[in-house]
Formats: sequence, structure tokens, C-alpha cells
Amino acid sequence: MTLETKSRHGGCHCGAVRFTADLPDQVAALSCNCSICAMTGFIHVIVPEADFHFESGQDNLTDYRFNTGTAQHLFCKTCGVKSFYRPRSHPDAWSVNLRCFDADQGLSGRIEPFDGANWEASIASINPQMGQA
Repeated sequence: MTLETKSRHGGCHCGAVRFTADLPDQVAALSCNCSICAMTGFIHVIVPEADFHFESGQDNLTDYRFNTGTAQHLFCKTCGVKSFYRPRSHPDAWSVNLRCFDADQGLSGRIEPFDGANWEASIASINPQMGQA
């Protein structure tokens, strides 16, 4: 059974960075307790590469990498908000902050916890392929 998807719009606080993601009305979302997610309140919606589209502001992004340097955390240079990034857990997808979708998009999230503070022990729970490595 395939869920019907719609283009959902969102962006950073100042509006310089805009994106769309093709998603159903309800999505699974992850609340991670790793150091960066806990401090920023990022709620992850994993979006496949083909379902994520830049609308504007790609040139207004700056990146930050830490620990393994694998995840590419992207921030708006103007307001500092990270609306989405390339996650270590899903290198062929985008992690979009549920909180950065426009309020009128009719999108709701079923939020589940992820123990990112213990990433190596927990990764198989959200990406079984990564747990095999």
C-alpha cells in the first residue's frame, strides 16, 4: 500500500532558505538525544533524496561537521536555523526538522525517541543497513 504524498513547504526562520518535501499527511519523526539535537530541539523527518527539493537559498547555507565528520549540518547564514541536513544515519536522504515545515501544510508527526547519545548501539533501530556495518 502506497501512501499519497503532497509537496510540503518549509524553510528557515528568516525565509532565505526554502525547500519542499513530498510526504504523506502523517510522518514518523525522531526525537534524538545526541548533543546537537538535544540542544537545538531538532525533530527528524527522514526524506529520500528524490522527495526533497531546494526552492531557494542553497547559496545561503553554511555547514558544520563534528565527531566523525560524516553528517553535513546545514545552517542558514542569516538566521542560523538548521531546517535540514545530510544525516550520518541516512547518507542518501535528508533529515528535515519537523518544526521547520510551514504551519499550514497539514503535516503531523508521530514522534518516536532515538538514543543518538549511544549512536553505535542504537542505529540499527532506525536504519538496519547501518547496524550491519
